[in-house]
Amino acid sequence: MVSVQHQFPPHTGDDASDIQNWLAALSGTFAPKEIELIRQACEFAAPLYQGSSDLTGTPLLQHALGSAAILIGLNMDAEAIAATALHAVPNFIKDAHLVLRERFGANVAGLVEGISRMEHVRQFSEVRGQPSTEEAAQQVETLRKMLLAMVEDIRVVLIKLAERTQTLRHLSRVDAELQRKVA
Repeated sequence: MVSVQHQFPPHTGDDASDIQNWLAALSGTFAPKEIELIRQACEFAAPLYQGSSDLTGTPLLQHALGSAAILIGLNMDAEAIAATALHAVPNFIKDAHLVLRERFGANVAGLVEGISRMEHVRQFSEVRGQPSTEEAAQQVETLRKMLLAMVEDIRVVLIKLAERTQTLRHLSRVDAELQRKVA
């Protein structure tokens, strides 16, 4: 169970204020250097995510930090928390891996890349009918990459599970049609 002090605060419309309040609550959990890494990740992601939402309509930053709060409750390290905040960055910038590696280090960039690889799993359920030989080969390659990502760093799997858990929490607040679609 996630400690109440770690939960991302309700979205107020002021991302900077929300982030600062949440980070202040983390001071007993992380060292100042670790909080700085998480702060930088949040501040990097916030303008990119502005105006975007997850499947349930939750603002993307709130979703990412709600997922991070779940991981904090599991005593995950600061790199995993930063990567969770940054998980959708590859959808917004070109050469995200290089940018993230330069700004946040190889470990955080590697985690974000692993999360992106796992996103491809959803593509398997979206293929209708019989896939062509090329589509089947792409599916096999994507699955291979996903499995390699899981083997490289188990934190990728935990981040993805936290992100899915956060989505499920918000699904209870949406209409039945959207619930069926996401299910």
